[in-house]
This record gives sequence, C-alpha cells and structure tokens, in this order.
Amino acid sequence: MSIIKNDIPILEFDSEKTAVIMPTHEKLDISLPRKAVFAFLGDKIDEYAKKAGGKKVGAFISATGEFPVYIIDHRGEEICLCKAPVGSAAAAQLLDWLIGYGVRHVLSAGSCGALKDFPENIFLVPQKALRDEGTSYHYLPPSRYVQIDERAKAAIKKGLESYRIAYRETVTWSTDGFYRETPDKVKYRVDEGCEVVEMECSALAAVAKLRGAVWGCILYTADTLAQPEKYAERDWGQSSTDLALKICLDSVIEIKE
Repeated sequence: MSIIKNDIPILEFDSEKTAVIMPTHEKLDISLPRKAVFAFLGDKIDEYAKKAGGKKVGAFISATGEFPVYIIDHRGEEICLCKAPVGSAAAAQLLDWLIGYGVRHVLSAGSCGALKDFPENIFLVPQKALRDEGTSYHYLPPSRYVQIDERAKAAIKKGLESYRIAYRETVTWSTDGFYRETPDKVKYRVDEGCEVVEMECSALAAVAKLRGAVWGCILYTADTLAQPEKYAERDWGQSSTDLALKICLDSVIEIKE
C-alpha cells in the first residue's frame, strides 16, 4: 500500500499517480501545445483569444460551467489559453486536465490580498506558498510550504524586466477560507513571512510537481487586509489584468526545460 496513514485524513498522502478517474478519462481528441497561460482573469481570456484570432479546440465541462480552451499564436509560437476557476480544488482539477492533454509549461496570473501595507496593482512573484488549502495534500506529501519552480520564476522575472516593471518576490498564503481570514490568523501568517493571500498557488504548484510540469504565477495586489479593522476591497486590481496577461504570454515562451 502506498498510503501514508495518519489520524488526520487530509494528511494521508498516496504516492500512487494512477487514480480511479484520470484527467484524460474522457479520451478526447485534443492535443494541446506545451506552453499554456492559465489565468484568473475571467472574461479577459475569452476576449483576448477572440482578438488574437484564437481557435477554440475544446472545453473543460463541469457541473458549474464550461471553460473554453483556445490555441493562439503568440510571437510565432502556439500557446494554450484558458481561464482558471477560483478556488484550489476547481483550479487544480482543470490544470491537471490541461497537463493530461499535453501542456507542460504553464503560467498563471491573478489578484491577491495584501497582508502588508502595499499599494494596489503592484506585481509580485511568489517564491513559495503556504499550504492552507486542502487540494495540494492529494498531490504532495504534507509540508508547510511548496516551492515554486525556479524555471518558471526565472521566465516571469525576465518578462517583467522586459516591460521595465518593478516587482517584489514574495511568500504567499494559499487558503480555502476566504471568510475565515481572522485577525489573529492574518497576524500569524505575517509573522511567519507571508505578505499576500490568495486561494490557489500552493495547489497548482503541487499539481505541476506531481505531473512533472513547470508552473509559476504572477500576482498583483487587489484588496488589503493589512489593517483588519479597516478592510478595503479597493478596485480588486482591475488596472493590472491586461498587463498581467501580456507578461504571462511573453514569459511562458521563455521557460526552459
């Protein structure tokens, strides 16, 4: 048996890579490019794909919706483009599916909450993510953090620098509990080095590591929890979405094996 047993079920990791239901169980006639941008940018992805003359080659269909998958040409290279659903479980399921159909180098982009007194719309490159969500524990043995792939980070930083954009390397807190980011927990996370909070990074990094893919992420600050008694939504980082997508597209091309 490959299961590491534990009194806490979420900590019972199984190293067996084959599951009862595999990501490609539908056996769809889809072959995706090795490079992909899988971003938390909502309808921006569909709009960009249409503008770029992208071809819809399939869709991931779940009980809560359909997620179109496009292939576009970017600087002479085919890239898979797909919007990501919010939440670690949903996002990880779709990433696993994309990898199953051929994707190997993936960059994501999305907003995050500031835990420190950061202005809105600053760009960050996560170095590692604290695993305070459930999904990553099905893909990697228990640990407090998951490291982000060095190849992805190098490509992202190169992309940001090509646009002459200042950025900050950071540690992010990935949590399922959007409404359970309590004042004491925020302080605890800040004290251990986390500067921002989001919902998916640790899970997506774990999926990629199990499947032998490369994954990294560009974050930009949106709301702020730096003063829990004065929580502010601000503008949810809307000014950064277009630029974040462009940087992802340019950067994913630069990822090396």
